[in-house]
Amino acid sequence: MERAGLPPCGPRQHSGGAPAAEGPGAGRGGAPVPRPDASSGVEGLRVGRGLATEEEKARYVRRMFGAIAHRYDLTNAVISAGLHRRWKEATVRLLDLRPGGRGLDVCCGTGDLALLLARRVGARGRVVGIDVSEEMLRIARRRAAAAGTGAVCRFAQGDAEALALPDAAFDAATVGFGIRNVVHPASALRELRRVLRPGGQLAVLEFSRPRHAVLARLYDLYSFTLMPWLGRLASRHADAYLYLPTSIREWPDQDAFAAMLVRAGFERVCYHNLLTGIAAIHVGTRPPSGHAPGVARP
Repeated sequence: MERAGLPPCGPRQHSGGAPAAEGPGAGRGGAPVPRPDASSGVEGLRVGRGLATEEEKARYVRRMFGAIAHRYDLTNAVISAGLHRRWKEATVRLLDLRPGGRGLDVCCGTGDLALLLARRVGARGRVVGIDVSEEMLRIARRRAAAAGTGAVCRFAQGDAEALALPDAAFDAATVGFGIRNVVHPASALRELRRVLRPGGQLAVLEFSRPRHAVLARLYDLYSFTLMPWLGRLASRHADAYLYLPTSIREWPDQDAFAAMLVRAGFERVCYHNLLTGIAAIHVGTRPPSGHAPGVARP
């Protein structure tokens, strides 16, 4: 992480900038992404590079996370050298979520962010975790019970693009390394806006684009050589960690994703780069009715 304490969002705002790609297939930085033949047989590469249909991507993501659930936490620790936990802690610190509040974690996986939200809201608060994988959710429930937050946290299987939750029900929401895996990220962002109360905040932690040229080249080398090997070794899944770096390459950069948040109806959108942009935390607020959204540049 670049700084021990992340600063608040910057004061400069604009209307969202130039139109940006809204999901897989967008590429990054204007450079074309090599696309393998669809008959290559490596499903993770096909899905990550946008060669699969929407139905194929949804099915692959659900099956893949179900298959790696029992080794997911170990694999994350290995491939990130433990940094993912610090980044998630930083994500929750950026939210104005108080004791007794209501938090939501979408694409919650095994519950890291949901458990951090539970600490913030305390025994009088409530946290809901939503994920497509029941295998992940079973682990999240066990972890919440072990942490003494089983009464605060509720975990349910669901679709990020069609949340079975009431309007304006939450004070804050998080998505950690999950929005990239959704078939229609813009639809998921609109759903997150819907379930937040006016003034409620969304924090999205996702892989992004390193701003340092040398680090970017080293990160690409790591992502397409060592990371797949480590991921395969730790997760025992053939291609989940081929899907990961290829899907990151297709994901919009920091400014493009900030523009997506604005188009989804969020205001005061800003982002904080982690390790010069290997990952980034984007924060946006659901505005009161009639307020025009804007982007705050860091």
